Amino acid sequence: MGRSRSARRAARDQAIQGTNDSSIVSKCSTAALGYIQDGFLQYFVTKRCRRAPLIHWGYYVRARAVDHCVREFLLQSQGHPRRQILSFGAGFDSLYFRLKAVGLLSCTVVYEVDFPSVASRKAALIKGTENLAMVVGGVGGRESGAMTFSVEDYKLLGVDLSELSKLEQALKEAGLDPEVPTMLLAEVVLAYMEISRSDALIQWAAQHFPCAQFVVYEQMHPEDPFGRIMQQHFSRLNSVLHTLAQYPNCEAQRRRFLQRGWAECSIIDMNEFYASFIPEDERRRVQALEPFDEYEEWHLKCSHYFILAASKGKELAWTPLFSKMPAFSADDPPRVAGSISASVCTIDSEIAGLRRYGHHSVLIKPHVVLTTGGFGEQDGRHCRLRDFHVLIRHEDNWRVGSVKMEKPGNTWGGRLFHTVTCVSGSQALAVGGRMSPTNADLGILWLRFPESMTASDPDCVVVELVSPQSAEDIASSRWRHTTTEVTCQGQKYLFIYGGRSAVQPVLRDWSFLHLEEFSCRKIPVGGPVPEGRHSHSACSWNGGALIAGGLGAAEQPLNSVLFLRPTGSGFQWQGVETHPPFIPRYSHTAHVHNGKLLLVGGVWLHSASVPGVTVIDLMTGFSLDYQIDTVSLNWPLMLHNHSSIFLPDKRELLLIGGGGNCFSFGTHLNLRPVCVCLSNILTSQ
Repeated sequence: MGRSRSARRAARDQAIQGTNDSSIVSKCSTAALGYIQDGFLQYFVTKRCRRAPLIHWGYYVRARAVDHCVREFLLQSQGHPRRQILSFGAGFDSLYFRLKAVGLLSCTVVYEVDFPSVASRKAALIKGTENLAMVVGGVGGRESGAMTFSVEDYKLLGVDLSELSKLEQALKEAGLDPEVPTMLLAEVVLAYMEISRSDALIQWAAQHFPCAQFVVYEQMHPEDPFGRIMQQHFSRLNSVLHTLAQYPNCEAQRRRFLQRGWAECSIIDMNEFYASFIPEDERRRVQALEPFDEYEEWHLKCSHYFILAASKGKELAWTPLFSKMPAFSADDPPRVAGSISASVCTIDSEIAGLRRYGHHSVLIKPHVVLTTGGFGEQDGRHCRLRDFHVLIRHEDNWRVGSVKMEKPGNTWGGRLFHTVTCVSGSQALAVGGRMSPTNADLGILWLRFPESMTASDPDCVVVELVSPQSAEDIASSRWRHTTTEVTCQGQKYLFIYGGRSAVQPVLRDWSFLHLEEFSCRKIPVGGPVPEGRHSHSACSWNGGALIAGGLGAAEQPLNSVLFLRPTGSGFQWQGVETHPPFIPRYSHTAHVHNGKLLLVGGVWLHSASVPGVTVIDLMTGFSLDYQIDTVSLNWPLMLHNHSSIFLPDKRELLLIGGGGNCFSFGTHLNLRPVCVCLSNILTSQ
């Protein structure tokens, strides 16, 4: 039994060490693209590999947060003749080399601790790499005990952090002085340790160092859909995140440190850090480094990681993150009026093509839903989807089929983040979309379908793709926009608003496309011009358009509701006040029913919960939030990049697709369409 436990622990430790190898490749790729300035990471990577932009953004904000705390410590302690940095689970991190190269380690000794095998590998790399050896000033002294590398201002030790007595003895032998101002650093380290052992390490550090700061970067929020996917990923790697169940959020982590001897503790999630501590010009620089269009996954990843700084001792009593108030408080939960139940839709057959995101679904007939485009699953692989699918309601069941497309050619191309608007009983208009952030010149297509459809055989549905004859194409290169049918002086128009393009990260313009003549018209629009946005929602209402939420130019979600109100000669922008103001969000869907605006899902920056359904009374502005009860689902329901159809006769929402690339944790696609019953919250009028 003892041997079995020992073998399991050895396998787990080896898996944890493997996260170092993956992480250092990602850090190296982030530096190579210019996100961070670090010329030393390349020497710790055997085989370089370019990571995805989302990975770069994640490692960039992590590096900025840790660097901010380290520099604050060095600034606060600069009057001391001696100071120390103690990095737990340092892996192949280049912190010492970066600081030494720019002259920030005056009177400072850096101690790094990791598993013996990791420390030995790092020591060998330093000794065998001329550019690293030059920085440390040689190949180090003779190895002794836990010490694998030692020069005057850099000590590398191989010790298991869970064995405190051995750790303390090794640090003492290496020359660590508890009386000297010390910064302790743990980047994604404590979460891998058993709770009792990581708690003991935190308490030991508080007792051992009278003047110190403890900086921690790691995961939180295991209970929501993204958190569940994150946990599953690390469990598959045999690197279980032990601490999340007991310390699931910022407040629990803060109490953890205060109850174990630390005098002060400040903590914020990475969305708050990015908004509060990275200047606007730096954000613009990062945006320009490479095409990026994964904002939902970026904000979700940032809401599941925190940076914490605890301190004790009068010299360091002011923690780094107190230097600026956060731009918003992510842990303030919304006021929830109640919950609504969700259940998996009853469908006559399984079609993998409904597992997708970035698609668009539209009601083309009563109880007939057409789904187009997006990124999803096809033939056992993930790709951009060219196939259309139709869902037809028959009594209490849905029948699903693949649509036969006539004259498809290369006109569709598997676009994402487009819109489809049904403009008559036999045709819809697809506008914009993209293949990639640099390939978005996709234009407009007519989708033509039969006047009548039956539920007997949805596979018999035929859609004809027709390119418009008009050369005027006002949406050839935009995506994440909205298209809404509006009426002006008895004429029908398609109102095309906002979005993104390959040139502009956020658009604030609009166009009116006359649906009969298929040409753009200039129509006067009064009132203040709204700020640009993409990933917002739009609904037709009273001849105009209701615009809600979206992501603005500052990469922050918006909480405005705007009404493009018809006037005698055109339209007028008019704000809709909500009470209380609804929580800013984007990548949601929306519907209007009996004077009420329904906002469904989306992404917001409040870590404490995920969006459900918000109901806004358009007459009074009164808003209520409802959580979606997903207890009947055995998989995480991610409500962004999804589509939704409102069925007024059933007072029911049909949710199709949704999900995305969950950072480095894998792609998640909602498995099946979901029905949400709204009868309890929508009273008849």
